Amino acid sequence: MLLFALAFLLVILQPSAGQFPRVCANVQSLLSKECCPPWDGDGSPCGELSSRGSCQNILLSQAPLGPQFPFSGVDDREDWPSVFYNRTCRCEGNFMGFSCGECKFGFSGLNCTERQVKTRRNIFQLTASEKNKFLAYLNLAKNIPSQDYVIATGTYSQMNNGSNPMFRDINVYDLFVWMHYYASRDTLLGGSNVWRDIDFAHEAPGFLPWHRVFLLIWERQIQRITGDENFTIPYWDWRDAEDCEVCNDEYMGGRHPTNPNLLSPASIFSSWQVICTRSEEYNSQQALCSATSEGPIRRNPGNNDKSRTPRLPSSADVEFCLSLTQYESGPMDKMANYSFRNTLEGFADPQTAISNPAQSGLHNALHIYMNGSMSQVQGSANDPIFVLHHAFVDSIFERWLRRHRPMLEVYPAANAPIGHNRENYMVPFIPLYRNGEFFKPSRELGYDYEYLQEPALQSFQDILTPYLQQARQIWPWLVGAAVFGGIVSAVLTGLIRACRKKKGGTSSEIQPLLIESEDYNNISYQSNF
Repeated sequence: MLLFALAFLLVILQPSAGQFPRVCANVQSLLSKECCPPWDGDGSPCGELSSRGSCQNILLSQAPLGPQFPFSGVDDREDWPSVFYNRTCRCEGNFMGFSCGECKFGFSGLNCTERQVKTRRNIFQLTASEKNKFLAYLNLAKNIPSQDYVIATGTYSQMNNGSNPMFRDINVYDLFVWMHYYASRDTLLGGSNVWRDIDFAHEAPGFLPWHRVFLLIWERQIQRITGDENFTIPYWDWRDAEDCEVCNDEYMGGRHPTNPNLLSPASIFSSWQVICTRSEEYNSQQALCSATSEGPIRRNPGNNDKSRTPRLPSSADVEFCLSLTQYESGPMDKMANYSFRNTLEGFADPQTAISNPAQSGLHNALHIYMNGSMSQVQGSANDPIFVLHHAFVDSIFERWLRRHRPMLEVYPAANAPIGHNRENYMVPFIPLYRNGEFFKPSRELGYDYEYLQEPALQSFQDILTPYLQQARQIWPWLVGAAVFGGIVSAVLTGLIRACRKKKGGTSSEIQPLLIESEDYNNISYQSNF
């Protein structure tokens, strides 16, 4: 009964952001290359009658790309989303969504004018009730179909350039697994040929903004299907951990008693089926992942290749990474040295910031350590530990933003790998988001991290009040001191005048100065505050 009620809520709530909007996955939309659905509030495309937005041509970045992808016109993700649509809703003000039916991240209310900041918390700080609710939400997402989005099961050319749509339904959780796969999959070149050196979500400047958007959308989708508008993703602070602290049946699933590569039958996640894990099979068939089940989640934490990942990241690793002043450097890929992004992603040594793809540090170290579904890039989001891990990675990104306060111009505008320039739209999100739009403090996007929160600044009145109270207590003394000072001042003034009259004939040339002129310019006012 509860599941039915939640499903009903999903239908009536506003859509969230994701992949291909269901209302645009049809022949008419694909052939016209237009995805401008009507807003339910007034029935007009993009809510134009209510001034929420309008249907506009997509403005693509013309900035040059890096040399990593030497092709053009062979991948549907190039100049996203122009292969599928070249007109989408452009929303006004704080409105957002594929039909401008939502509020931007960080805003709420009927007209999206109410500011809000929600707090992501350490999973070990949740109460038992809160933790169980989080696990139940995950399981619900795995078992309820997305009402707003579908996934593509073929390339645009396989769809006969739009005249033969190839889409299918998918559950809410797997929608995000598929999006992560789609952004990181290889380019299909025909025959049995593929190009592997391409990734729209990793190994380049967009790694951190892309996953920031991914989590925000995922978080909002959970809020939608549960009706819990206060839900936030918890994080796992893995610094200095000696093992996988969340790998038990109380949290994300313990080890199977007879098969160390599987999850304990006591965990709700032991029944989950993974998708999009057979990249070599898709490549050989020149096909996309169709989101069919491919077996249970695999995880064997700690039994990984120690030569590549000898341990989990330490606090010192994180602190060194945060000290790096350059967000990006050099080729802006996994070979970048002294790059905060590349060091946090894990392709550079967390003690020297020198690129070393043979080793896996920080972010990458967690994936390799899990030794299973998490360890293969395209299908890594199958393991629900993924969201806990990436929430903490995002918090490190947030610490760097707060410490160094970079201007938007710090994010590369040109010559980054394909899809990673500042003005490029992120693959495969519709509505559209540019990389640079998420290179900003999290509070501007409506969320914060519990361990990063600073005490709220006191108001001016709060600061002044204790001093006023002290002043009231010593007021009689202040008055007395003022009267006494006035009397002393009057007496001294009288004496000085009397002395001047007495020495009226003294030449001004022999009157001593309190400060000689050559010393006056050498005085420095120092504070020991």
